[in-house]
Amino acid sequence: MLAVFGGLALVLASVGIYGVISYSVTQRSHEIGIRLALGASPGEMWWMVVRQGLKLAAVGVSIGAIATLALGRAVSGLLFAVKPADPLTFGSAALLLVAIAFLASYFPARRATKVDPVVTLRHE
Repeated sequence: MLAVFGGLALVLASVGIYGVISYSVTQRSHEIGIRLALGASPGEMWWMVVRQGLKLAAVGVSIGAIATLALGRAVSGLLFAVKPADPLTFGSAALLLVAIAFLASYFPARRATKVDPVVTLRHE
């Protein structure tokens, strides 16, 4: 039961990160088009969007790790064969969330590289 809810939380986090990054790319399409018109490469725009997603993931993982360490004693009775501050569990969960954030940022980043600078400049 806990694994099902954990998996559901992971899916919701993935969709949330994708939604935030996708919305951000949509809102910044004018800026991205101007940057491309001024000579930025599509690779730089891709990295800018992915970096934004990874920053969000790093902040979330950091806050989550601190909260988990602080609340570890409260749930220690529910854990079986795992210490409340198990480094392997912390590391694997953090790595999984960062990998999911990268994948959730990948598709909006690809869309950002497809912005046509001419259409963006004519929009205003």
